[in-house]
Amino acid sequence: MKKSVFLGALTVAGVTAGVAAAGTLDDVKARGTLNCGVTTGLIGFAAPDANGVWDGFDVGVCRAVAAAVLGDANAVEFVPTTGKTRFTALASGEIDMLARNTTWTFSRDVDLKFEFVGINYYDGQGFMVPKALGVSSAKELDGATVCIQTGTTTELNLADFFRKNNISYEPVPIETNAEGQQLYLAGACDTYTTDASGLAATRAAFENPADHVVLPEIISKEPLGPLVRHGDNEWADVVRWTLNALIAAEELGVTSANVADMAATAGDNPEINRLLGTEGNLGEQLGLSADWATKAIMVGGNYGELFEGNIGENTPIGLARGLNAQWTDGGLLYTPPFR
Repeated sequence: MKKSVFLGALTVAGVTAGVAAAGTLDDVKARGTLNCGVTTGLIGFAAPDANGVWDGFDVGVCRAVAAAVLGDANAVEFVPTTGKTRFTALASGEIDMLARNTTWTFSRDVDLKFEFVGINYYDGQGFMVPKALGVSSAKELDGATVCIQTGTTTELNLADFFRKNNISYEPVPIETNAEGQQLYLAGACDTYTTDASGLAATRAAFENPADHVVLPEIISKEPLGPLVRHGDNEWADVVRWTLNALIAAEELGVTSANVADMAATAGDNPEINRLLGTEGNLGEQLGLSADWATKAIMVGGNYGELFEGNIGENTPIGLARGLNAQWTDGGLLYTPPFR
């Protein structure tokens, strides 16, 4: 679920400059559809149901952007991408944005010429093992075979961790989470490593989740978030502030249930009024309608609603808010002011 640094940066940068010059916001409006890059399938984050309808935490961000720009949360073409293909798809213009459990790193921002617009999940890399293996710490994995997605920062983190602890491992390369799950369950590797959130989502899909444990070590910082191409500032602003709108809405008590009523009449909270377009001209500054944020929040609710409905403690994924709680609740979620 992570993030290639093994890409021809010069080629990507050259393609990016040409595509960005076109102006993605105008392109999306003219096309009437948002092309959003997602994972090939990770329950809770992005996966199609039996009818081919995509759902999940990252999917919710894509739909919120489509609603803000086009007024239609369903006007999205979801493009499945792997760890290797996602950056090429974004650089070439095949997709308008990428919302795919992707870590914000220096090289992706500076060398590969992408613009991370924010963080929608603070994560870290972990390890999952069968309970029968009898391992209680990742430091006990000396000589283990490890299922690992290629073209990801996971590979670099893994090498660093084993080197620091003077232990060895044998990588079992995989392309997608589905392949990793299959090989892990077949016993082709002793452990599967990726973002801890991805491990929780993968484990939840098992027939017997209790037979597998996620080890306590978190060996990296993985700030995950949506990204666009460098040089396309108007479009970056739209995606950035749509994500911010979902985060701010939770802090301000704006939900999918009350947003319509709150937007119908200006209340006594100026920031809510500016957010929902009943006061000021923030929508106009973005090149969108005054109610762009209202439309975005109506789709799947605020950040907290998206989290709890897709990956929270009452879902099979079972993730606690932790670092992803609002700053007022001891977490790291914090958005700049809407003014």
